[in-house]
Amino acid sequence: MSVAKGNCLIAQSGGPTAVINASVAGAAEEAMKHSEISGVYAALNGIRGVLLEELFDLGKEPSKHIRGLHCTPSAALGSCRYKLKELQSSQADYERILEVFKAHNIHYFFYAGGNDSMDTADKTAKLAAETGYELVAVGIPKTIDNDLAYTDHCPGYGSVAKYVATVAMEAGRDTEALYTTDTCTVLEVMGRNTGWIAAATGLARRCDEDAPHLIYLPEAAFSLEQFVADVKSVQSKLGRAFIIVGEGLKDKNGNYVTTQTGDFAKDSFGHIQLGGVAEMLKNVVEQEAGFKCRYIKLGTAQRNAMHFASATDAEEAAMCGRAAVQAAMSGVWCKMITLVRKENGDGYECTTGLADLSAVANGEKKVPAEFINQEGNFITEAFRQYAGPLIRGQVDVEVGEDGLPVYVRLEKHMLDKKTAAYALE
Repeated sequence: MSVAKGNCLIAQSGGPTAVINASVAGAAEEAMKHSEISGVYAALNGIRGVLLEELFDLGKEPSKHIRGLHCTPSAALGSCRYKLKELQSSQADYERILEVFKAHNIHYFFYAGGNDSMDTADKTAKLAAETGYELVAVGIPKTIDNDLAYTDHCPGYGSVAKYVATVAMEAGRDTEALYTTDTCTVLEVMGRNTGWIAAATGLARRCDEDAPHLIYLPEAAFSLEQFVADVKSVQSKLGRAFIIVGEGLKDKNGNYVTTQTGDFAKDSFGHIQLGGVAEMLKNVVEQEAGFKCRYIKLGTAQRNAMHFASATDAEEAAMCGRAAVQAAMSGVWCKMITLVRKENGDGYECTTGLADLSAVANGEKKVPAEFINQEGNFITEAFRQYAGPLIRGQVDVEVGEDGLPVYVRLEKHMLDKKTAAYALE
């Protein structure tokens, strides 16, 4: 596609991460270098903000605020979980997006998010092409779950991996110190249908004494009977057991071990709400194995931990933001930036590539069998080689006089609305 002259819009979607703002900073800083881009705008709360025409001007932000995004967690632009349906059933929403884009002369759309975000960007750009409006849409990968297809790994994963491995290491020492009274601990981590986050905790184990001792991933069919046997075996050897479980554990029939029920059983994307597996297994350990057990559920704290974020992760997140703008300037259309690991034998090196938005939207990357041991309860050395480089280094976060991190808050200079009000479904 030819390169048009106009404004660009950057937006974020889905669960925040420690480094998604670094991607925004990379994209904004790069966009401001190109004369083809007149203004650099942002959507408040993702695609929802586009529909409501709630846009603000990143160009009016103090430069120190844009720089500060490199080491500020969560989603500074505001995120959302607004699900756009197929074009046929949600035509009005897509037409509204284009109406807002046209009103503000937006010809470049950079969307940082996961599968659903890539789907939204893809469908919007294709409808624009059908109607003769020049719109270049490029996706910026984001997910702590590390489950986007066609990319070696995802920005956000390295930092959550570093955090959960450290939590397992430190909480494991607590269990070790008090194993005469608190024999077992079950730590539950995020990840939905994939075990990438759970697997990362295995990096903390440098010797047999170290936690974690058992790791259970959604990719390996879960058996309560085998789980109890595993716990008893570890406890007989060490006198304690520190156990990691992914929130989306499934049995041999593919059914979730635990799910929420009732009116809040699904989120706004239609995904089943998971969680509670650690508490359930804590009860199993006490009732079936006969050991006192505690459980820990990290919740959203694990995905926004900038105070110990991976420098590698933050640098690659910013690189993806810059690459998205560079791709758009070269005429790339309907692609997502990918991270490509270079195998040169001289250590870890990563560059960027491209994948079709439509392919990413319909894919899901599982933890491969070679990363899981034969027993289905721990990682392999191959996983260590894969994940180890992603957690290296630490983001240099400014610390205030009060001893706490200093994070940026954008001023958000809102654009005047140019279209009629729009009601969301």
